[in-house]
Amino acid sequence: MMTNNLTSLEHFVTVEDLTNEDVFNLIERAEYFKHGGAVQPLSEPVFATNMFFENSTRTHTSFEVAERKLGLTVIPFDPGHSSVKKGETLYDTLLTMDAIGVDLAVIRHGQNDYYRNLINLKPGQTLNIGLVNGGDGSGQHPSQCMLDLMTIHDHFGKFEGLKVAIIGDLTNSRVARSNMILLNQLGAEVYFSGPEYWYSEEFAKYGTYKPVDDLVDEMDVIMLLRVQHERHAQDANEGTFDGNEYHKNYGINKERYSRMKDNAIIMHPGPINRGVELASELVEAEKSRFKAQMHNGVFMRMAMIEAVMRGRNLGGIK
Repeated sequence: MMTNNLTSLEHFVTVEDLTNEDVFNLIERAEYFKHGGAVQPLSEPVFATNMFFENSTRTHTSFEVAERKLGLTVIPFDPGHSSVKKGETLYDTLLTMDAIGVDLAVIRHGQNDYYRNLINLKPGQTLNIGLVNGGDGSGQHPSQCMLDLMTIHDHFGKFEGLKVAIIGDLTNSRVARSNMILLNQLGAEVYFSGPEYWYSEEFAKYGTYKPVDDLVDEMDVIMLLRVQHERHAQDANEGTFDGNEYHKNYGINKERYSRMKDNAIIMHPGPINRGVELASELVEAEKSRFKAQMHNGVFMRMAMIEAVMRGRNLGGIK
């Protein structure tokens, strides 16, 4: 299913706001940009800022490249040297950005659903700035989800009936939560694996848990998740974590790789713990889409930002 429609959104904060038509529209628009499609010229300047309160390489840089490709003026923001260090709230920081003329803010924040109070304003609050969620705690990662879907669609041309395994640190993964929602919505069959203490009943609604070795031979897509040590350092199980044991029990090594279907692909949101989730020599293997995901991310984020610009009538974008 492909369309010639363009999506318009006031904010882009959760995949739960997207219809299947929105997903296909965004993939088609991202592919248009990827293959050299012209960017609409702006009728007036549009200012964007990237407010990352958690560390990031791929997402932060990818959003900035996307913004610059669209012709936006990017206003630097460093939380380590901002008034956040003086106790300023996220709302008040955004109130400042709004007041000085920033139109769009891409935000990564450690708090789940941080964006809800910024969109559903209290009486007396006046915040007129478009929000794009760059990741909220262990909640949502809509841009990673969308670039993942683009990468899957690039390879298979469909979602209906595909078997997708999401393997690893499920408890802490906003990538898993975003992907399981849209993959189900689009008709894929989702499975989960990894250490059972990182799996909970919240995932049962979206797919079935199985041991890794029961999945490798049958899956079209194996989506590996990074072990997020920084999010569960206090977990009782974390003290006994052994990367070699994890790789042996749950990682994709050469033997498991050799058992995969000929047309199957491996995905990983990065950064990869080499030799833990994925053998180092397989990071750029024929079935790996790790680099393709990062490449696609720029164009998908262009499509996402443009959708918000269109929804907010910024820069004359139609």
